[in-house]
This record gives sequence, structure tokens and C-alpha cells, in this order.
Amino acid sequence: MQSVKQAFRAYLKRKELTYRWVACVRNGRRYRGQAIVRCNVNFGMDPHVEAYCTVLEDGRLLTNHENRAIPCSHDDAGFSAPVEGS
Repeated sequence: MQSVKQAFRAYLKRKELTYRWVACVRNGRRYRGQAIVRCNVNFGMDPHVEAYCTVLEDGRLLTNHENRAIPCSHDDAGFSAPVEGS
């Protein structure tokens, strides 16, 4: 999962988005046979946390923001995991 988080951080950098932290967790769902990893991003306003559901397909990161077919409805994945800022 670390490679997904690294790829997602690179994605945010390419988009020139400023954020405070990213927390990623597998949610148990799949898209085209690939595990979906939900990454919550704190954009730091009020705070403003936004969910991105991501998959690595052939080494390329896809998000539900570009591909609406990637399911990203509410889930409780990571609900009991401790939160770490980064």
C-alpha cells in the first residue's frame, strides 16, 4: 500500500494541490480486479477532508475523480485504526 500512497502524493503534487496530511487504507472493494485504496486528504481549510478512491492499474494511479466508475461510497475501513498525521 505504500506505493499507492507514494503514487497518490505524486498525483497531488502534479495537480499542484496543497494539503496537510494524507491517510490511506484499503477498503475491501475492487475495481477491474485491483484493490481499491481510499485516501483521505486534509486540505486544511476548516478542516476540509476529501476522500479519493484509488487503484494502481498497470503501475498507473487512477482515482475516482477522473474515473467515476471507481466506487467510492461511504465505508468504515480504517475506522478503528489510529490516525497519524503526515
